Amino acid sequence: MIINHNLSAVNSHRSLKFNEQAVDKTMKALSSGMRINSAGDDASGLAVSEKLRTQINGLRQAERNTEDGMSFIQTAEGFLQQTSDIIQRIRVLAIQTSNGIYSPEDRQLVQVEVSALVDEVDRIASQAEFNRFKLFEGDFARGSKRASMWFHMGPNQNQRERFFIGTMTSRALKLTKADGRPIAVSSPGEANDVIGLADAALGKIMKQRADMGAYFNRLEYSAKGLMAAYENMQASESRIRDADMAEEMVALTTKQILVQSGTAMLVQANMKPNSVLKLLQM
Repeated sequence: MIINHNLSAVNSHRSLKFNEQAVDKTMKALSSGMRINSAGDDASGLAVSEKLRTQINGLRQAERNTEDGMSFIQTAEGFLQQTSDIIQRIRVLAIQTSNGIYSPEDRQLVQVEVSALVDEVDRIASQAEFNRFKLFEGDFARGSKRASMWFHMGPNQNQRERFFIGTMTSRALKLTKADGRPIAVSSPGEANDVIGLADAALGKIMKQRADMGAYFNRLEYSAKGLMAAYENMQASESRIRDADMAEEMVALTTKQILVQSGTAMLVQANMKPNSVLKLLQM
């Protein structure tokens, strides 16, 4: 029997210390709901989880980007609908005044409305905005300074697409003459020419709206794909990083029992030297 070294107490203390650390780790997992709270818990799992988290955050923002792009296109398309309605009215007036029964005074009255409608086309072009971007003044037309609107549709670099919007002013739609005056319906011949100009303007608008519809549908499908990818990656990250609460509760109970038994054994081990003292007292 020795007294200088109580190996039983040392061993009990070591086991108790490890079990207490295990209890702390399990309680941390239970309180956070996460199996991996630091690199020491699972280094490789943490690395994979962080990569997945990077993609998850990128996918979520890319989904918002596509939704913003859809709002942009819807806004532009709404303004184009107004412009289209105006030109349809101009065309009706042109067909009306192509008929030779109208006097110069009648044509002058119709011209007042045509001129006002052309001015309204320019007003829409100047006031159609999205987040202070002018939509129809050529900022997003091919060959312009800005040249296009970029939609970033993915979680990584260069996953973006360009969208173009043509200039929709009265001059670009050829609803004004070279000198800046509105198209005229002062004679049956001029009115007949306006019908062709209106058809060309409507064709340009319909082409732009068709492009917008195609881009909108593409963004809509992209948003659905991003949502699906977001859900799948989040599920993958959850399987790696999240704690199984039932499993952790079982582990906590086991480790708490070990701590309690270790504490009791440490008390017993510390009492062994007392038996030597009793021998000396006999």
